Amino acid sequence: MDYAQALAYMQGLRRFGIKLGNDRFRALLERLGDPHLRLRAVHVAGTKGKGSTTALVAAILRAHGWRVGGYYSPYVYDVRERVQVDGEMIAPEEFARLVTRIAPHIEALAATDQGSSTEFELKTAAGFLHFAEAGVDFAAVEVGLGGRLDATNVLQPLSTVITNIGLDHTHILGDTHAKIAWEKAGIVKPGVPLVTAAEEPSALEVIRAVAAERGAPLTRVLAPGGPPPLPGECTVEVCGDEHAFAVCTPRRSYRDLRLGMLGGWQRINAGCAIAAVEDLAASAGFPVREEAVRQALARTALPGRMEVACRRPLVILDGAHNAMAAEALAAEIARFPVRRLLLVLGMVAGHDPEGVVQALAPLASRVYATQPAWRRALPVERIAQCARRWCPEVRSMAPPLEAARQALADAHPEDLVLITGSFYVVGDVPPSALLPLPVA
Repeated sequence: MDYAQALAYMQGLRRFGIKLGNDRFRALLERLGDPHLRLRAVHVAGTKGKGSTTALVAAILRAHGWRVGGYYSPYVYDVRERVQVDGEMIAPEEFARLVTRIAPHIEALAATDQGSSTEFELKTAAGFLHFAEAGVDFAAVEVGLGGRLDATNVLQPLSTVITNIGLDHTHILGDTHAKIAWEKAGIVKPGVPLVTAAEEPSALEVIRAVAAERGAPLTRVLAPGGPPPLPGECTVEVCGDEHAFAVCTPRRSYRDLRLGMLGGWQRINAGCAIAAVEDLAASAGFPVREEAVRQALARTALPGRMEVACRRPLVILDGAHNAMAAEALAAEIARFPVRRLLLVLGMVAGHDPEGVVQALAPLASRVYATQPAWRRALPVERIAQCARRWCPEVRSMAPPLEAARQALADAHPEDLVLITGSFYVVGDVPPSALLPLPVA
């Protein structure tokens, strides 16, 4: 297969949807020589921030001179974003070669009781194979959905992270914080250190219980005003502001830190990443250097995470797709000294539009309800109906690129155009297509 044929084959597996469980994927990996067993990994789950934390872990390890694989879910603009080595996306020809190698095994498995593999399983297998063949020293791997039954949960990691717990994918993971926490805590392995910034009391109780049951040393990253630690509980404190902050772990303090990514929540993600790397380093036997951490945090960026596409007017693309992420995004943009907020918003099924719209629409002067080009996209009128409860002016417009272009045409130089609600919405509005010029 060439690259186009490999993409077509991968996309053809979408008809099998989401099929949670590890047995079929383990069987596929066994046919490929079990590449996952060659990976020394940090495994990252969570409702919000798992992609950013994965990227920060990978960046910190690279800054120490290691060769590092990064696996991300989902991608934003290019499927190859999912699989990276030392920050470079997998080459098209390499992606095609791996899909060509994996496809016969998928077809063979489909003829057995295991059934057909999914698109996500193919991409994950390609990522693990690529990392093993590239000889990475370490891998930072982001969970796709949940944790316990996610395909990535075949790993035998050196460190695990659960960033936080919110209500999302409730039709699959459960309708309470405790149920969702139990699914995400499925990545916790016996004796393997766990880092979490979870705050919701019932979720935190579940994570503590699972860690204790499995003998996994637990470290909590504490946000200002969060639940206090239990006596003797290992903690990481994060303090400071958007200009500079510090992370204090039981091992040492990292001061005068700055982030390349916008958003106050990224400081908590950084605390999780630093603590996870410390745990991995203790297991692998190398020292963590403060200057390497400082450089990594300042250089790390991810598409679709408060990504600035233009300054005048200010155009930000963010994949916030659940209430927890939308509330954090709303708190951040409320601090921006802008004239008006023009909100371009679309979502996909599986996420509650009410919580997202309620967090963001009251801040907007105008909402441009839209619908991404994805088979599970929520209808534009569903978004518009929700938005009308919170904003007096709502327009329905699809696709997202057309809605974003209209918002940009309507914007004053002092306005903020925010494009959000889903990574699929952001992916339909690449800055290169939206704007004639790069960021000013």
